[in-house]
Amino acid sequence: MADFVKVAKTAEIVRGQGKMIELGGKKIALFNVEGSFHAIDDTCTHRGGPLSEGSLDGKEVTCPFHGARFDVTTGGVLGPPASQGVARYNVRVEGSDIEVEV
Repeated sequence: MADFVKVAKTAEIVRGQGKMIELGGKKIALFNVEGSFHAIDDTCTHRGGPLSEGSLDGKEVTCPFHGARFDVTTGGVLGPPASQGVARYNVRVEGSDIEVEV
């Protein structure tokens, strides 16, 4: 059975921004989309760019390396050069704590 693990406080991630967290040896990108938090793999499937450092427009993040685009709510790829999506993780907020399911 999966467990939720506290990874950040809600105040740490402002709206329209992302943050890289490490959880269970994985780098995960955590995003604040209009007050709703979403987590996907931090590594772009094209050339390994850090998605947490990409620009976020609504629910779409653009990889800072080559411009691949991903939906942070599903992990799906939205635009090349990436051809595969990334994993998505369940997120919940308990009080001011953000928790990710592992």
